[in-house]
Amino acid sequence: MGVLPDWMIARDVRIEPFAEGQHRPGVISYGVTSYGYDVRVDRRYKVFTNVWGSTVDPKAFDPKSFVDVDADFCIIPPNSFALAETVEYLVVPRDVLCVCVGKSTYARCGIIVNVTPLEPEWRGRVTIEISNTTPLPARIYSGEGIAQIIFLRAEQVCRTSYADKKGKYQDQPGLTLPFVPGSPTDPPPRGNT
Repeated sequence: MGVLPDWMIARDVRIEPFAEGQHRPGVISYGVTSYGYDVRVDRRYKVFTNVWGSTVDPKAFDPKSFVDVDADFCIIPPNSFALAETVEYLVVPRDVLCVCVGKSTYARCGIIVNVTPLEPEWRGRVTIEISNTTPLPARIYSGEGIAQIIFLRAEQVCRTSYADKKGKYQDQPGLTLPFVPGSPTDPPPRGNT
């Protein structure tokens, strides 16, 4: 298994829109890197709130647990959490596994992006989980880098891909809340796009 370099990422992975990894003064970096791709966070966020006194339950997730934000930046309260989505739409090849990791610029401020795998043949805009581990409010900048995706090519093609098993987050229609199929809050089925 090997890590894909910049030229193979550009050639073998569908990323739309694709950005070159150029220097952008005053902007948290994004675009293709030597051995990865820095994705941007879009303008839509769901910030955790406890206004309704809900319990966090992945099998019966209450959408009222979030406040919706659509802006050029998002403030995440101290010791809180937000969901966001990437600007980029990705299509992962069948022989590639991706790992999404946080960028060091945010990590050095106590803002952590959950390590998330993207399985072979997964496609869509990535829902990003952002934690503010500090006792202070944290600012996230829309349209700028939030996480890096590392692409690992397997020595052999997998027997069953994410698309083959009809993974629950395949072709997610934008920022997607957690759900467990067959649970009370399972969203209705949708066709492939």
